[in-house]
Amino acid sequence: MTEVLIPDLKVIVFQLNGKEYAVPVSQVKSIEKIMHITRVPHTNPFVKGVMNLRGVVTPLIDLRVRFGLEEQGYTESTRVIIVSVEDKEVGLIVDGANDVIDIPSSMVEPPPEIVGLSAEGFINGVANLDKRLLILIDLAKILDNADENAL
Repeated sequence: MTEVLIPDLKVIVFQLNGKEYAVPVSQVKSIEKIMHITRVPHTNPFVKGVMNLRGVVTPLIDLRVRFGLEEQGYTESTRVIIVSVEDKEVGLIVDGANDVIDIPSSMVEPPPEIVGLSAEGFINGVANLDKRLLILIDLAKILDNADENAL
């Protein structure tokens, strides 16, 4: 009997409102400092606008607003994680991003059932690593309900 090995999940860890979240490295193109944002009228509140990244106009989503958290001003540690989902490149504005780690697939659990959590539909699972609890984000769902015209 052979044991089926499920590969570890390599993720980028980012911070939002004091919590740690993670997205698969395979979907991340780059991590940038916040730059000039051009506002786009008539978009959802979480679509902050677009930025010109090396000649490519990239829409920006503020994950704090997307998750229903309190909006905060951008700081020196604010980062834009450029992700690619279904041939769309989008920048996710986060409080900070600084870790790339491997999560053993055995440590990933389904998302807990939490009533009244607005980010609930965006969670793929949670990983409990030592003293860290990482919330794994489903990028497709974050972008799914986003204003298609803005993206």
